[in-house]
Order: sequence, then structure tokens, then C-alpha cells
Amino acid sequence: MNTAPALREAVLPLPRPLPVSLGMGAFLKASLCLVSGSEAVVTGTAGDLGGLETVERYEAMLAELLASGVQPACAAHDLHPDFHSTRAALGLGCRTLAVQHHHAHTLATQWEHGAEGPVLGLSLDGFGLGPGNQSWGGEMLWVDGPDYRRIGHLAPLAQPGGDIAAREPWRMAAAVLHGQGRGGEIAGRFADQPHAALLDQMLDRQVNCPKTSSCGRLFDAACGLLGILPVSDFEGQAPMAMEAMATDPQVMQGGWVLKNGTLDFAPLLTRLDGMDATGGANLFHGTLAAGFAALVLAARDETGLDSVAFGGGCFLNRVFTTALTEVLQNNSVTVLEPRKLSPGDAGLSFGQAIAGALHTERMT
Repeated sequence: MNTAPALREAVLPLPRPLPVSLGMGAFLKASLCLVSGSEAVVTGTAGDLGGLETVERYEAMLAELLASGVQPACAAHDLHPDFHSTRAALGLGCRTLAVQHHHAHTLATQWEHGAEGPVLGLSLDGFGLGPGNQSWGGEMLWVDGPDYRRIGHLAPLAQPGGDIAAREPWRMAAAVLHGQGRGGEIAGRFADQPHAALLDQMLDRQVNCPKTSSCGRLFDAACGLLGILPVSDFEGQAPMAMEAMATDPQVMQGGWVLKNGTLDFAPLLTRLDGMDATGGANLFHGTLAAGFAALVLAARDETGLDSVAFGGGCFLNRVFTTALTEVLQNNSVTVLEPRKLSPGDAGLSFGQAIAGALHTERMT
């Protein structure tokens, strides 16, 4: 491909030639990817598509990528209909394909390793739209090219206030307390936070408290219970601070319940409440890794697949990722991690483009 060097964040070889396909990225850290022949060009990120400046940068990158004259047979975009990247795909005039967020994460990692065929995908992040407008983010998937099936997930938590909870971890802690029947403690526990007195009623009435299986929000709940940055300047700031405290991860026996593919860390969250921040950070990271390892091993037993692809921004946490990888490898599971691309949304467009190319193959 004769693609402008300025766009080349990464050039990835593919195990075989594929139809021309364009991956449009999502909302956060939006990038673009053009698959053509035996390689894929992934751009740098334009940023989060919530402001005019980043949208204009994204549009300029798209125009430059297409200026090579290569015509995509398919533009693959996120399942979310309101992202600018989705609207941009629909305006290109070619076939489009909506790709579920965590499916794309799995394909990105798998194909970066040059692997095809069925694989397990563990996709952990803050948010990705699931079917039926569900909020996903702690997903165990079976993936085979353009097809996927959800075979496990985190137990849903209420997200008081919706998206604002991503920058106010105290809200997720409040949701945990409410779920334990301790909603009456919220107002006093978080008295310095505006609206704290209203949250118990909001949770009782389920007003603006959507359920989410997000691993990112589980991290936030732990941070809120431990008093680590109850309010953050940006999504992920509190979990990053907690990661820095975790120098000796520990596993809480009985810290999770795994039943019918649903992984529930309620026992761990109950234990964290009242712990010191450092001890809680170590217990959270070690137990989280052990619980997710149990989920992957159960999925292996169910499917017979012994390879798992990691994807999603939670895998930027090296303490958690290292601990989880060690347990899985000790149990003869092959772990595929991103190498050249970020596990977060900056690498998502590659997985979308692969999905689009494989879908095009199927259609022809």
C-alpha cells in the first residue's frame, strides 16, 4: 500500500491476503486501519471523538488514508450508533459492518499474532456496547473470525449517574454498598461529595443507574471503597494510582463466585471495605487475576480451546496482567497479548478491519 508515512503508527503483516477493508475505530483514542493484501496499516490515534478539534483531525486522517486510491470493500465500525466513527463509516458509500467492541478487541490481538481459527477472547475495559444496548466491559468470548459468542462475563454492577461514574469512583463504591443492603450508609460515608444523599434513592428506584459488566467500573468500585481518588481528573486515574500501590499481590480465598459463566467479586469487595489502601490494592489485584483465571479455565473446559487473546484497556495494568498470565501459563493456556498495538481502543480499528475483511470473504 502506498500510504503516507505520517499515518503509519504500525504496519502489521497478515498471515494471508485479505480483501480491502477499513476499520473506523470507536470513540476513545480513535484510530483507523486499512487492510489490503497481506498487510494492515494502523494509524496513530486522533484522540477522543468528543470535540471539534479531534473530529477534524480524525476526518483529515481518514481522507489521507483513502488518498492512496485503495477502495475498501467494507468499512467496519463500532456497534454504537452515536459515535462519530460510526457516522463516518455510513457516509463512505461502501458496504458497512457493525462490529461488537469486544469482538474487535479479540480479533486485533489474535491477528497481530498471525493466528486464525477459533480462540477465546478475554476483553476487559470501561465500556463497549453489547447487543440490546447493554453496557459490557468484562467479557469472556468465543471468537471465530466474523462470529462470536458471549460465554462469560462479570456480574453486573449498577452505575449511578451513568457515564459520570467513570470519573467518580465513589459512586461505584456506593453501588456496592447499596447492593449489600447498606444504602443508608452512602450519605454519611461520602458526605463530602455532591449528590451523595440522593444516591440511595436513585439506586432504590433504578433511576439513571444502568447495569454494567465493566471491569473498569469494578476497578473504580475497589478504589472508591479504599478511598483512592474518589473523584478523578480522567477515566482510569484512580485504578492507575491503585496499581502503583500493588507491589505484592495477594489472593483472597473465596474472593469470587463463578456460576454459569458469571464471575462475581462481591466477597472481595466486601473484604476491601475498611482495609488500608495498600493492603487492599494488593488483595484486589491478586484476587482479580485468580478469579479471571478461573473464568478462562472454565471456558477452556467448555470449548476445548486452549488459547486466549487479551484485549481492552484493563490490560494496560501490568500488575494484573502479569499475575493473570502466570496463572494461565502454569495451567497450559497459551496467552496472546498485544505487542505492537495498545490493548486499549487505540488498537481497536485493526480488529474491526479484520472482521470486515473476513465478512467480505464470506459474502463473495
